[in-house]
Amino acid sequence: MRLGSVATLVTIVLASTVAAEQPLKDRPGFKDPALFARMPGYFLSGGSSFKESQFDAYEFCATLVKREVRQRVEGHKVVYYYYYDPSTGKPHASALQIARNYQNAALKIGGEVLCDAHGPYTATTLRIARDGRETWAEIQSGDGSTYYLTIVEREAMRQDVTADADALGNSLAATGHVEVPGIFFDFNKAEIKPESQPALEQVAKLLKGTPSLKVWVVGHTDWVGSAETNTALSNARAAAVVKTLTQQFGIDPKRLAPQGVGPYAPVAANTTDEGRAKNRRVELVAQP
Repeated sequence: MRLGSVATLVTIVLASTVAAEQPLKDRPGFKDPALFARMPGYFLSGGSSFKESQFDAYEFCATLVKREVRQRVEGHKVVYYYYYDPSTGKPHASALQIARNYQNAALKIGGEVLCDAHGPYTATTLRIARDGRETWAEIQSGDGSTYYLTIVEREAMRQDVTADADALGNSLAATGHVEVPGIFFDFNKAEIKPESQPALEQVAKLLKGTPSLKVWVVGHTDWVGSAETNTALSNARAAAVVKTLTQQFGIDPKRLAPQGVGPYAPVAANTTDEGRAKNRRVELVAQP
């Protein structure tokens, strides 16, 4: 090899070494989420280190009914990709160390760990409910030199199809029962969400327009959790609807009877997110 070629090679190697030792820094505008600080020595230094979607979905690892599933969560989604800075001269954290740090941070603010998976990649799923928001987070890493943080702030899909008094009445007359779309509850709770108001107004309109009509208000759930827990939850939700119709809209309580049937009357397979969503519903059933 000629001397000039050797000198050029040495220059390239030295330049690469210097470049490799340059401290990492965040890309302009990239910053940590409000809930979590990053692991020390890690940076949002890549062009794809931060991606934000106003409304999107992600399937989180979750352990439900004693088995691991992928739980689909929809809402405001942000993905962070952190790189460790080798110029610190210290070894990077292990994937397990990263997972445990985020788990402990979530537990301190009332969160819960829904998944703790280990293999080629270590992944943990966290759920935090506070200030009226439900936030899901997944941290995933291979060897610890980099890690992903995916966060979804759960939001209900905008409901384009809502209950209509005439349509409800027609279905009741034709089949003896009808689903009431647009009645919403938080996860594992029986309090009716404010966005359910239009649907409840249509049910009240139906009942006021048909004074002789008496109905069972029937709550249904999916199969996530025990049958006993879901039956109790569906009973509580049906009772909450009856309470609102009587107290807020003045419907005679003698015309309404709450009933929860839990997971026992599905209208779709419980093996998919879409099927489970269809099974979580409130129906009116005509009484004789």
